Amino acid sequence: MNTVVKTEVLIKDIRVTEDTITAYLTDGRTISVPLAWSWRLSEATPEQRANYEIIGDGEGVHWPDIDEDISAEGMLYGVPAPRPVSARAVEPSLTLA
Repeated sequence: MNTVVKTEVLIKDIRVTEDTITAYLTDGRTISVPLAWSWRLSEATPEQRANYEIIGDGEGVHWPDIDEDISAEGMLYGVPAPRPVSARAVEPSLTLA
């Protein structure tokens, strides 16, 4: 008989360095992803990176100064934040002949 145990992935603490975002989970695991996964955190000042809130009882982290949210599951399963594409890059210029 196989037993499957599903545990919630919850963040207890977070650290952001010049290279990585590291989440310390309530079950003792540590998840680390490249800082480049969050373009907002990459461009933030050290003070902005240090101002965060654990949200959803540990389901994620919110940085109010830069309006960034990262979930524990997103870090665990490898989901980097996409940089928005400007309207100019999407729409080719139209010219009338």
